[in-house]
Amino acid sequence: MSLIQVEDLTVRYGASTALSGVSLHVEPGEIVTIVGPNGSGKTSLLRAIIGAVKPVKGRVVQESGVKIGYVPQNLHIDETLPITVSRFLKLPSNVEAADISYALTRAGVPDLAKAQLSQLSGGQFQRVLLARAIIGNPDLLLLDEATQGLDQRGSASFYQQIETVRQNTGCAILMISHELHVVMSASDRVICLNGHVCCEGTPAVVASAPEYRALFGTGTGGALALYRHKHDHSHDHGDHNHDHTEAAK
Repeated sequence: MSLIQVEDLTVRYGASTALSGVSLHVEPGEIVTIVGPNGSGKTSLLRAIIGAVKPVKGRVVQESGVKIGYVPQNLHIDETLPITVSRFLKLPSNVEAADISYALTRAGVPDLAKAQLSQLSGGQFQRVLLARAIIGNPDLLLLDEATQGLDQRGSASFYQQIETVRQNTGCAILMISHELHVVMSASDRVICLNGHVCCEGTPAVVASAPEYRALFGTGTGGALALYRHKHDHSHDHGDHNHDHTEAAK
């Protein structure tokens, strides 16, 4: 059974329809990325999955006992609040020091436990939020534009860390991002959303789809071929030539 199954989901805010008839699934261990223009319903989809928004139609079905970790788009912390990373990760319930150390290591920032939260860079803070999300050893990680505000290098580094988390923990990942060139390199499947599912499939297939190109143009094609080469090689997929050919069209 899928970790989550979204079935014919429709979400409205008053008279405005954010999502209409959206269906998707996430399987154990895979990375699925949602892309789409501003206002396409990406965040509404994640909010519906975690139960923060009630759909007017359709449903979200979770596998029994599935644990979900969530990395928000942003989290505002009072800069004058004297709180260490370790203390932050213990909220709201006390967490063992060993679990904090494990999570920070998995998030790629093993030495930040004693650092003041207010003194972290944007990239470090996002890694701490990632650590917070994986403390409970989730089966599925949800990320809502988790690299917003980071530069391109910081974003690429963060997504590489996400891949490492998947490799080390085996958790599945469903993420939203606007950074197409980086996202394509980090995903097993891509779902293009614009109020409904426009197209979906492997990164190469989606990048070649007319619906995707109508929204984003063809500018990501070359970058996709470049990034997928490294991604495929590291995973020893065996379909390198297919990905390169499709991406470059």
